[in-house]
Amino acid sequence: MPKAIWNDEVIAESEDTVVLEGNHYFPLDSVREDVLVPSDTHTVCPWKGKASYYSLRSDGHTAPDAAWFYPDPKPDASAVRDRVAFRRDVLIQA
Repeated sequence: MPKAIWNDEVIAESEDTVVLEGNHYFPLDSVREDVLVPSDTHTVCPWKGKASYYSLRSDGHTAPDAAWFYPDPKPDASAVRDRVAFRRDVLIQA
């Protein structure tokens, strides 16, 4: 089962990930809410739409804008709706 590991902790785990452009998108409800900190950062992908971000915080460590999601993805990217992906410093074990 795919796991997202950051700061030596499992922060997400699900058999239902979507892999897109090499990133595992975890269902939002599989991510530990206690490590997610909403961010004001947004970016735009031409084919997925507007991305929003979370920072990660746990045990005195913070990783700014280390997770992203598409709250309203474009139709071609609808598979990532309500899912979260992580920056490369979050280890994904598949």
